[in-house]
Amino acid sequence: MTGLGTPGSPGVLLVLDGWGHAPPDRGNALALARTPFLDSIRATCPAGLLQASGEAVGLLPDTVGNSETGHLIIGAGRALPYDSLLVRQHIDSGAMRGHPRLNEMCAAAASADRALHLVGLCSDGQIHSDLNHLGVLLATAAAHRVPRVWVHAITDGRDVADGTAARYLAQVERLMADAGTGRLATVIGRGYAMDKSGRHDLTEAAVLAMADGRGLLRHRLREAAENPERGDEWVPPSVLAGTGDRPAATMADQDAVLFFNFRSDRVRQLVDGLADHLERTGRKTWLSSLAQYDTRAEVEPLTRRAGASGGLADELERARLLSVRIAEREKFEHVTYYLNGRDPRPRATEEHVRVVADSAPDYRRRPQMGLAQVVDAVCSAATRSDVALVVANLANIDVVGHTGDLGATVRAAEHTDAAVRRIAAVAGEQGRWMLAVGDHGNAEQMLQRGPDGAPLPYGGHTTNPVPVVVTGGAEHIAGRAMAEGGSLADVAPTVLKLLGREPGPAMEGSPLL
Repeated sequence: MTGLGTPGSPGVLLVLDGWGHAPPDRGNALALARTPFLDSIRATCPAGLLQASGEAVGLLPDTVGNSETGHLIIGAGRALPYDSLLVRQHIDSGAMRGHPRLNEMCAAAASADRALHLVGLCSDGQIHSDLNHLGVLLATAAAHRVPRVWVHAITDGRDVADGTAARYLAQVERLMADAGTGRLATVIGRGYAMDKSGRHDLTEAAVLAMADGRGLLRHRLREAAENPERGDEWVPPSVLAGTGDRPAATMADQDAVLFFNFRSDRVRQLVDGLADHLERTGRKTWLSSLAQYDTRAEVEPLTRRAGASGGLADELERARLLSVRIAEREKFEHVTYYLNGRDPRPRATEEHVRVVADSAPDYRRRPQMGLAQVVDAVCSAATRSDVALVVANLANIDVVGHTGDLGATVRAAEHTDAAVRRIAAVAGEQGRWMLAVGDHGNAEQMLQRGPDGAPLPYGGHTTNPVPVVVTGGAEHIAGRAMAEGGSLADVAPTVLKLLGREPGPAMEGSPLL
């Protein structure tokens, strides 16, 4: 690309999604896997551990990290108060109960004898939602005497242990009882309701259940919560029965709908699909959300997000340094939109490569996913003299780890090790440095104690630190040690320093070398 600046020392930034660190044990897939290359570079190159959870990345204390936050903080070069933290602050201060939009919505529903529909992931995983937030919304609706409050529950099984949906739905019922209002209307697995891969057939099934009461009619909540063959993630769209064999609730004209997930990416497809369906069928509804979403539909947030400008993408653009962003579809937005501070505008200083699988993924059987195509794209970009920085996400460890299948995750880690070896070799041949870093923990903890104390498969994230290692390329890497006590906020300043640039004034992190 003509006119772009040339880097002092070009490099490769690899985000190994879900690459956490913990002592070896029988549930640590990364310790069980044969990863000779990753083991070698961590032992012989500047390497360390970074904090990737809790307050270090703008989350509530002791909150597990996630891919969205991880890439956002990697790109921003500073810890930003994440949406979940901002929501919690508004709740703790009492501002949420007094929020003008929330009170206006509840008052309007009450005066017009309309229903309020609350839609969200019902777990306390704190990756996409926190079930405790639902209690405040129910209490506010009760204070306004909203005549009908319906909860459309999305079951989890990824951010929390699988097989716990019934327990979380029982918690929803307790929250409704405490507030004195609310009934469950639908129960739908997140595989349907929170798809973001473009599988609109899955989204449509969730939309039809919520809006029209079209799904598996269930007379008992227990029937809706159980899905022994495919787990909580794939609970089929289920509609709770009201009188006789009719659904208890549908979304009617002038009803209010409030989505209580605080993370946008996996609920966006559902929100847009539901908004489109209601509009097509002549129903005007109030649409609101607990946090700010990136939707086509106009959805008024109760909490607006923190600004993230002045990060790595802005500094590369200012210096006219070309970067190439590469990832499979599952993580493509993370190396583009989130790494860029949630700024969707196209930049002349970026090229994007999205790897799409030929068929629907079966992560347990194909833990290699599309890694070969990602590596090909990274190696091709690394040979170009006009590219200052290649940024890629290797998704396997995290995506396969979410299945809870320990054996498949071990194989995913081994595929990732081979991929990093090949990328490092090409980077070295081209005189590039390579910085590999995790964005949050996952595969290092694949077991979790269940209610009875017995270990259960666990596919969620962790609060463990993540590895970081720098190899090859620039001469000033040799003989240098990695600073201790760092966090993901230090990655962007380190990358800029390796590129021969100073960290931007908005960055609060420090170069790690």
